[in-house]
Amino acid sequence: MTVTPLLLLLLGLTGAHTTTDQRTAAAMAAGLCKTRPTDLVFIIDSSRSVRPSEFEQVKVFLAKVIEGLDVGPNATRVGVVNYASRVKNEVSLKTHKTKAGLVKAVTKIEPLSTGTMTGLAIQFALNVAFSEAEGARKSNEISKVAIIVTDGRPQDNVKDIAQRARDAGIEIFAIGVGRVDMSTLRQMASDPLDDHVDYVESYSVIEKLTKKFQEAFCACSSAATDVVFLIDGSKSVRPENFELVKKWINQIVDKLDVSDSKAHVGLVQYSSAVKQEFPLGRYNNKKDLKDAVKKMAYMERGTMTGQALRFLTDNSFSFMQGARPGVTKVGIVFTDGRSQDYIGDAAKKAKELGIKMYAVGVGNAVEDELKEIASEPVGEHYFYTADFKTMTQIGKKLQINICQEEDPCECDSLVKFQKKVEDALQALTKKLESMSKRIALLENKIV
Repeated sequence: MTVTPLLLLLLGLTGAHTTTDQRTAAAMAAGLCKTRPTDLVFIIDSSRSVRPSEFEQVKVFLAKVIEGLDVGPNATRVGVVNYASRVKNEVSLKTHKTKAGLVKAVTKIEPLSTGTMTGLAIQFALNVAFSEAEGARKSNEISKVAIIVTDGRPQDNVKDIAQRARDAGIEIFAIGVGRVDMSTLRQMASDPLDDHVDYVESYSVIEKLTKKFQEAFCACSSAATDVVFLIDGSKSVRPENFELVKKWINQIVDKLDVSDSKAHVGLVQYSSAVKQEFPLGRYNNKKDLKDAVKKMAYMERGTMTGQALRFLTDNSFSFMQGARPGVTKVGIVFTDGRSQDYIGDAAKKAKELGIKMYAVGVGNAVEDELKEIASEPVGEHYFYTADFKTMTQIGKKLQINICQEEDPCECDSLVKFQKKVEDALQALTKKLESMSKRIALLENKIV
């Protein structure tokens, strides 16, 4: 490993006992983190309630998020929409091709200091900022993300226009500050709301959200992976909870690099019978895939988990059903109750075939069954929660495990970065010891 002056400087700055935040900053500064290609538009409120000093803090937040991105024409493009009673397109997605130019442009933005027309700003972003004319890319594989920062109650309607923006494939994060109207934030944000709505008490602490967004844009899977969800649709789940399960699936899909050459996703639902909703490889972009998940109809009836596991091994991961040879296979099993048939043999076979099995249980799910399904180490591959409403937390943990397994991008593996640093230090130490011995020998000869 070549030890650059920058890396040595980072070592000196971070020290022997670095914090996670310091190591993240070091990894990003050293260029180890690559973010997935995204069209990102910031929509920032500069109405009269935002003081000039507070607006400066918003710009610092924007600049810090940008610093963690892989900015470029073929990587992440960034735009900035400034709004109050009117809307101003400050930075177009096509304008700045370098991070330095982009940050410089952000520092020059001035507040508009009038009313708060948030709906108008979202409309502008949908019609103009995310248009191809302004630099947005047509490909379904390029994520479209809007981050809205506001501190007040809008003077116009946001619900309908935010829904149109989300339907157009724009993922919306809503950040509220101070006396913001929280119900408005929830109307604007994408699902799951826990991941897309943030609140800070004042602009002085908005920077604490920087790390969240740097991590959110990190590419999650660079290796080819075949992922099949095996979903319990028995009558005990109930219709309203089944909708939460579908949102949970899409939460995980959001973190996968879905494309023809990377992650393929299949979906199977089971109760007393087994139904393949769609096979691996049918949908090669997130929008179509998530739409298909939303359309899944609830089966009801019994819980034949063993039968479903046999279908997974014999059909879902067969080459006839779209599985790719030599590609990592991941099965994610969800259930809310005890199986009515024997699962042991089918669970064992899945793991013997090399399928990495995750088991997720809610409510009346039996933890012993989840552990029997899960791959080793079991503690990292099975999850349980008593309430469907807390499934989001399981989704976060499970995403991380999938990403780490594929070692997709080095910003998701700070341990790997630390190891590089430690290896570099060890190499330097050996060289110094060798040089010290040579110097000592020379000194003895001179004497």
